[in-house]
Amino acid sequence: MMSRKVDMKVVVLGQASCGKTSLVERLIYNRFNTNYQTTIGAAFGARCMDVQGKQICVGIWDTAGSERYEAMSRIYYREAKAAIICYDITNAESSNRAKFWVSEVQKHEEDCRIFLCGTKLDLVMDKSQARQVDYHDISDYAEEVGAMVFETSSKTGANVEELFRCIVEDFALGHREVMSTLQDSAISLHDKKISKRCC
Repeated sequence: MMSRKVDMKVVVLGQASCGKTSLVERLIYNRFNTNYQTTIGAAFGARCMDVQGKQICVGIWDTAGSERYEAMSRIYYREAKAAIICYDITNAESSNRAKFWVSEVQKHEEDCRIFLCGTKLDLVMDKSQARQVDYHDISDYAEEVGAMVFETSSKTGANVEELFRCIVEDFALGHREVMSTLQDSAISLHDKKISKRCC
């Protein structure tokens, strides 16, 4: 664990078993494990990234997805600079749950930036019928709430690093500049590549 001061706090929220812990493990340790135990309360990890010569240390809180831990989760997103709100793209209910967390964060932490993260992309790359959450629908929703959308695979690592870099650059450089860069470099899903979109 890093001993230096954390520059920004990031919280990971979403329905139970939607892939939050796998995402955090890939973000911090660049690894994937199929045998995670259910998170109780929250787990903490940290990672640093260089942005234009400045090192930003990010503290990441992985919260429990069970509804009985909702009140506890509010403790962890207090004063968070960014929230990664996860949903499983093969589970429509998880996207509804993600919208609940967007509402909660925006109600209690108005300055917290929202990053919607569709997980388990690897499950639909070769089996498109497994998809239950339409990318364009979630993008339209993100536009309404001022969020950014990424679809990721913690198993393959697809788009996970891009998500993390976007979060850190958004914090270090300012939202407008990052938004412009993402819009210029967005990749179409129709090319069967990973897409990212910012509102």
